[in-house]
Amino acid sequence: MVADHTSKIVGTAWGLLILNTLGSAGAKTIVPLPRSLIQMATMGALVAAFALALAVNPRLRIRAGAFVFLLTLLLVPSVISSANLESGFGAVFRCARLALFVGTLWLLSRWWDGGLTFVRHHIRLYFVVLGSVAAGLVISPGAAMPELYGGRLVGALWPLTPPQIGQYAAVIIGLTVLLVLGRRTDRTSAAVVIVPSLVLLALTHTRTATLGLLIGLVLAIGSLLLTSAAARRFFAWAVLCATVASVAFSSALQAWFLRGQSQENFSNLTGRAKVWNALLAAPRTTPEQLFGAGLGDKSFGGLPIDNSWLAVYQEQGLIGVTIVAAIFIVLGGVALLRPPSLQRACAIFLISYCAIASYTEAGLGDASPYLLHLAVAASLLAAPAAATPLPTPEVSRLSTPDVPQRRIPRWARKSEVT
Repeated sequence: MVADHTSKIVGTAWGLLILNTLGSAGAKTIVPLPRSLIQMATMGALVAAFALALAVNPRLRIRAGAFVFLLTLLLVPSVISSANLESGFGAVFRCARLALFVGTLWLLSRWWDGGLTFVRHHIRLYFVVLGSVAAGLVISPGAAMPELYGGRLVGALWPLTPPQIGQYAAVIIGLTVLLVLGRRTDRTSAAVVIVPSLVLLALTHTRTATLGLLIGLVLAIGSLLLTSAAARRFFAWAVLCATVASVAFSSALQAWFLRGQSQENFSNLTGRAKVWNALLAAPRTTPEQLFGAGLGDKSFGGLPIDNSWLAVYQEQGLIGVTIVAAIFIVLGGVALLRPPSLQRACAIFLISYCAIASYTEAGLGDASPYLLHLAVAASLLAAPAAATPLPTPEVSRLSTPDVPQRRIPRWARKSEVT
């Protein structure tokens, strides 16, 4: 009973971290929500998550790991660059938020034991978020698919952008598929998650999330081919279906992938390349190159950067880029060294998805869903906690007296019956 209660508290804290990383900017909602109110809710969720994690782990027992240690190191360039106030007092506020976020992960790391607990928390909680998106679509289809976003699905109840919805849908689809292959969930429960999530992913027209899902699943399932017959069958059927679909629906797939954009616009990654070139060409001092300009809103010249590596370079400098690269190298290296297992496959999927999404999405240098995905991967790769040995019972002095027993002579022993 105590373990179940603790698990619920840990799951609630994880859900509050997810709420904190949903963000406050996005499409217009059905009921207008002031941005200050949303920011108050998200920051309150982070404070509540830290308080719950501290309440359930009052003795501050943690699992030392490279992932959270490297995140802690990432605070160093963040604080140094933000202390100059070049990005305003908002940078200091974001540093405090990142520190509280990392501190909560440290407290929750006690339960990172290589199991699937946090995978299940991840799926359930993001499925709730997608449920709010589906509810907004049913209540007001016009607000959920506005012309401002080209008819792509957005959050009508909570301001979520199409890339956010696509990311959440792709991640829980991939994890649920792997749970089915590992026989850790039944097909009916999996279909309840996968089918509506696929519909929402298709409505967002998010190419990055779709490619991350496909490539991540290929790599994850590929790691199971030698040990899982179910993975081999799924892989064969997936290749067959993909081949048939690419032949029969090539024009429809191409139209969905281009989203009505011209070839020039597509080659410029919807204008992202222009922002990237301007960011790299901007003059910088040596401290700015090393430590960045401070945590900001992941934009340059008023336009979103939409690249995690360039956003980290802008805000945390080359030192920040090095630390983020070290996170991927460490997690990827540990995953490759682990023997084939479902946990390893889920970790490979999450790491590869975050690596692919980092090219067109920002968030690896600050509190974000991508850091939560990598945290789940770290929990899957953690070594199982060693079992506490049972105390050895003390031997009673009555059974082993200090005075040795007197030897009975042979003639006094009971004779054997032949």
